[in-house]
Amino acid sequence: MSNSHNEHATLGKDIGLTLCPTCHKVTCCKSANCSRCDAPLIVRDYASVQKSWALLITAAILLIPANIYPITTLTNQGRVTQDTIFSGIAHLVKTDMIPIAIILFTASILVPILKIVGLTIYLSAITFKLPISKKKLMTGFHIIEWIGRWSMLDLFVISLTVAVVNMGQLLDAKPAPAATAFALVILLTQLAAKVIDTRLLWDRLEAKDDSSTNA
Repeated sequence: MSNSHNEHATLGKDIGLTLCPTCHKVTCCKSANCSRCDAPLIVRDYASVQKSWALLITAAILLIPANIYPITTLTNQGRVTQDTIFSGIAHLVKTDMIPIAIILFTASILVPILKIVGLTIYLSAITFKLPISKKKLMTGFHIIEWIGRWSMLDLFVISLTVAVVNMGQLLDAKPAPAATAFALVILLTQLAAKVIDTRLLWDRLEAKDDSSTNA
């Protein structure tokens, strides 16, 4: 495909068409509601950028207490011990449970940070019209959405630990304050990726940014 064709690419809104946000049917822009599911139609949700930024900034702030404060509290024969995400991973390493430590490090620390950094780049590209390839940005965005589901692994492990330990009456295990903060980080980053209108990316970036991706 030639670069000249890419430069003259036509957007749906330019020919009076838009996509239903609910059932994804292509509908006339002049219609107030989708003819299939009757959902309200909007050509572009410009407010979605501000919503996504607000959710992302809140998640970034909550990431600090999620890593500083204890995420689990264990009581064994009257002795109370608390673990943060980092100390829990360090304990796994010391007990030669390195594969589990790597999984928890990836799910609890690496993935949330990469999601926040990735969404920041994506939103910055839309807000400040950064000259980044749309193809690369969309690929990264889909990866962020895909890996997001694995971010809850740490909370899943805590839930299993609490259930098994308490049922066995070996000791008392409870989630600590950081568990709530961590859960909110995951939820807010997921929402930040969900609310953004990805069509804004194609409106605000120039076609020449993707010229190198065409044959």
